[in-house]
Amino acid sequence: MTLSITTTGLQIRYGDTVAVDNLDLDLPGGKIYGLLGRNGAGKTSLLSVLAGFRKPSAGTVRVGGEPVFENSGRTTQICLIGEGSGVGDGTDKLADVLDMVRKLRPSWDHEYAAELMKRFALPARKSLSALSRGQRSAFGVVIGLASRAPVTMFDEAHLGMDAPTRQLFADELLRDYVDRPRTFVISTHLIEEQSPIFEQVLIVHQGKLLVHEEVDELRSRGVSVTGPAGLVDDFVFGLTVLGEERLGPTKRAMVYGALGEDSVRAAKTAGLELGPVALQDLFIHLTGGVS
Repeated sequence: MTLSITTTGLQIRYGDTVAVDNLDLDLPGGKIYGLLGRNGAGKTSLLSVLAGFRKPSAGTVRVGGEPVFENSGRTTQICLIGEGSGVGDGTDKLADVLDMVRKLRPSWDHEYAAELMKRFALPARKSLSALSRGQRSAFGVVIGLASRAPVTMFDEAHLGMDAPTRQLFADELLRDYVDRPRTFVISTHLIEEQSPIFEQVLIVHQGKLLVHEEVDELRSRGVSVTGPAGLVDDFVFGLTVLGEERLGPTKRAMVYGALGEDSVRAAKTAGLELGPVALQDLFIHLTGGVS
């Protein structure tokens, strides 16, 4: 089962502070969405409302065409995992937490959870408080994936994980998604590391939706230019340069904006190499550059 996510005029306020302002989303089901934004952009607030944890200050939220807030029939089909597992008390043993989650999630796969516990080397008889930060994050991933909820969202769920564990998370999510398509929303600051699994990217900036595009479409907004430093400097003169790297006589410049056919031919004639721009460089540029 896959469920769509739609919001209309969504606003989330905390007193006088507007965390999310007039946000319209239309996310078809059965895709992996990357949710990007700077600290304080409103990502966590948005996810909490999508999961039905809080009521919107204004506007509507629908998952699979139904309202979410105080709709238990729908919220049991939505799983949001934040930092750590977000489930259970510190004294609870992991096995007991899994048993509790099994009762709450109609789509829960206990055999898959046991398999994931082994893959992430998690001790089922230990308590949550005995885990390291990375282990708690891995346990949250186990719950999120094994819930097999039609809408599964991860909010910086990788925090504390080492690189091999983060890669295991990404590989397992993608493998299970292919076998059992559903809607994933992944909020992360590890843009380049996790972007290979994204199909579409959402960029939220200052509470507003700045970008909603296919990953390849977003990447096409920029191009890297590599070659002898002098030739690169001449070629990018007057263009919007996102950043530069230099190794000896060779230089690489990241440029914002698609190049026309004449510019592409000129680059090839000059012996310059054109390539893609890192998604992170585009994100930094679109959200105001390095502060």
